[in-house]
Amino acid sequence: MLYYAMVFLVIALIAGVLGFGGIAGVSVEIAKILFFVFLALVVITFVAGLFRRSSH
Repeated sequence: MLYYAMVFLVIALIAGVLGFGGIAGVSVEIAKILFFVFLALVVITFVAGLFRRSSH
C-alpha cells in the first residue's frame, strides 16, 4: 500500500511540473489517504504484536 502512495505522489509531482493542476491535486489526495491507511495498519499490527507477545 505504501508503494501505491508513492506511485500517486510521483504522478502528482509529474503532473504538477507539466501543469495539470487537477490531476496533481487528485493524485496528492489519493497519496495522502493511502499513506494514512498504511500508517494506521502499521500501528494496528504493532499493537496486536505487543498484545500477542504479552499473553504468552
